Amino acid sequence: MKALRHILTLYFLVSSVLICKSQVLQETEKDTFNLSGQVSAWGGYNSGNPLPVITGGRYIPSVYYGIRPQADRLFDFEASANLYGSLAFHPFDASESHAAIKPYRLWMRYSTDQLEIRLGLQKINFGSASMLRPLMWFDQMDPRDPLHLTDGVWALLGRYYFLNNANIWLWGLYGNHDPRGWELIPSNKKIPEFGGRIQVPVPNGEMGLSYHFRKADNSGMPLFTDFNNEIPEDRFGFDAKWDMKTGFWIEGSWTRKRMDAGTLTNQEILNAGIDYTFGLGNGLYMAYEHLILSYDQKPFDFRNRTSFSLLTATYPAGLFDNLSAIIYYNWTSHQVYNFATWQRQFDNIVFYLMAYWNPEGYGLPAKTGPQNYFSGKGFRIMFVFNH
Repeated sequence: MKALRHILTLYFLVSSVLICKSQVLQETEKDTFNLSGQVSAWGGYNSGNPLPVITGGRYIPSVYYGIRPQADRLFDFEASANLYGSLAFHPFDASESHAAIKPYRLWMRYSTDQLEIRLGLQKINFGSASMLRPLMWFDQMDPRDPLHLTDGVWALLGRYYFLNNANIWLWGLYGNHDPRGWELIPSNKKIPEFGGRIQVPVPNGEMGLSYHFRKADNSGMPLFTDFNNEIPEDRFGFDAKWDMKTGFWIEGSWTRKRMDAGTLTNQEILNAGIDYTFGLGNGLYMAYEHLILSYDQKPFDFRNRTSFSLLTATYPAGLFDNLSAIIYYNWTSHQVYNFATWQRQFDNIVFYLMAYWNPEGYGLPAKTGPQNYFSGKGFRIMFVFNH
């Protein structure tokens, strides 16, 4: 209830600002101010959950301000919050609720035509793969989420773009703890993380090399009681993408712990994919990806591997309707996961109807939050309002 009161208080505060914005805001030609937000509400049924009826809502208010001291210089700032709550229940004997308020983005940036320096809570992602992403190092985006929501990381990021479209990234992270992407162990938030990336053009495409170092925090995790509390970890990444008659890509990540952690010493993730838009009707887009994930004591041994395939299709059924489907196949357990979405656009409101047919025992390589709402069979209805 306390969290809910905070949500309502912030909601009315932001609403008041929106009402009086036209009265108090004065913009210059060099400055840009934008106050926006996204409201979403959903409800559905999930046969694989002990509490099958699920409802919830989310509000993400966002403030942006940009200053241009010169035509090729920009100082800008963004702040947004994630206010959400959910209620899951079994009629009419059990229920569980969850609500929270946390920062979503909070950064400031200086940029020119070729340089960008950004500091604060931000999203950092890169790579060539579109859904099964080995280079999902700093985010947790689920390809089935139509809103593409993900928590950010506290970081200092610098990027420089050369005139031939090559670019170099350097970053440092501090104050982050929760596991991200493919991580099994959280980070030590008191020890800085750092890394970088080089991306260069190649004929008909581009390729990149990435590196990241962190110290994993093993304290309080009984699964790893035989290991030290601080585990140094190096992460190496490679990706390339070509766009010819079809698009195709490869992407890989190798994570190496600087100590013997048994089969968890090395993590290898490899992805290969292809996509194409067929000239059928309004245009049928299809993409296929195959991913191999392995944990090994020796690097690139691939003795403890799991393989996934993903096939996705998207079809614009009209000016306001979009149909999409995702099919996963786990080659190790021989399980099939199905997910379909109908999207309808109404000006600032978007309606989603999602249906899924999955195994009761869930095993997809994606984070789905504190509860698994996509196991078994079910559906979800969602309304999204952007202002």
